[in-house]
Amino acid sequence: MNRASRALHRGWVRPPTDSAAFGRWMSRCRRPNVRCLLICRLADGAIVGIFTLGEIVRGMFHSAYLGYYAAQPYVRQGYMGEGMQLVLRHAFIAMKLHRVEANVQPENVASIALVKRSGFRLEGFSPRYLKVAGRWRDHQRWAILIDDWRRLPQRRRAPSPGRARR
Repeated sequence: MNRASRALHRGWVRPPTDSAAFGRWMSRCRRPNVRCLLICRLADGAIVGIFTLGEIVRGMFHSAYLGYYAAQPYVRQGYMGEGMQLVLRHAFIAMKLHRVEANVQPENVASIALVKRSGFRLEGFSPRYLKVAGRWRDHQRWAILIDDWRRLPQRRRAPSPGRARR
């Protein structure tokens, strides 16, 4: 899936495309402060996207950073929006987080549209914030709190039945 999506991901994210990188990704997913979630299509079990809740901090913070990417054949079909709804429900209900933050490159129009539709609000701009694909890149800081999420209309918090599963 990641190999077939290289052109789509270029400059935005570097998912694992060989067995060594996949092994490192799996090791990261097993850390206690990380949750890796596959979004699969119910009809055939195809993986349509990946979401990662990382750097999960408990104590007085109860927060995580959110990363995500879609698989090439499934872009612009609504799967990532539904997946985001499932992930946020999992983060706020099952994991009892208070805040989820997504850092998005300003040029990534599709990703910004996804966080906006999902109820995130723009909190700021971070120059040269993350090193992606070998370059330090600017990012916009988007976040959603559990209180914001609870205020969303129910249709934006729960995906339609039968489309995607966590």
